[in-house]
Amino acid sequence: MQTLETPKHLVAQRLFIVIAGLWVGSLLTVGYLVAPAIFSTMTDRQAAGMVAGSIFKLEAYLSLIVCIGLMVLANLLVNRGLNQFKIIRWILLAMLLCAISASFILIPWMNTLRDDALLQGIPVMLSPSATLFGRLHGVSSILFMLQSLLGIFLAWRLTKR
Repeated sequence: MQTLETPKHLVAQRLFIVIAGLWVGSLLTVGYLVAPAIFSTMTDRQAAGMVAGSIFKLEAYLSLIVCIGLMVLANLLVNRGLNQFKIIRWILLAMLLCAISASFILIPWMNTLRDDALLQGIPVMLSPSATLFGRLHGVSSILFMLQSLLGIFLAWRLTKR
């Protein structure tokens, strides 16, 4: 007798795809819609940078949580015989490294430079740390772009039959 019950690995796989899709969508929305909109509507670039920085910080922490959760779920799926999730784990690991770098190295360092400049009463881009801040911002932007591209690749792999 055939049952209508959905195998548990299919539910887990669908849950994985939904969570990953929402997460990658949030990365793309924040990075390529919200941040440009903030800078195009706010006249004070320093204030716009602080708002965008706060949003990117939240997105980095969200990425840590979601990525770790997806890695656990991917391991579960691999253990249930879904070997296509082996490559997914590597993509997630690369995305996790991007999020860790942003959350624990780049964002705190940039915040410290900005706070130090504000204590001196000047914007960070007019402070002696402006060059370093610009370089950190550039590295942060490259990492975010890499994470975005990996996210698109993740979504592409997840929709592969």
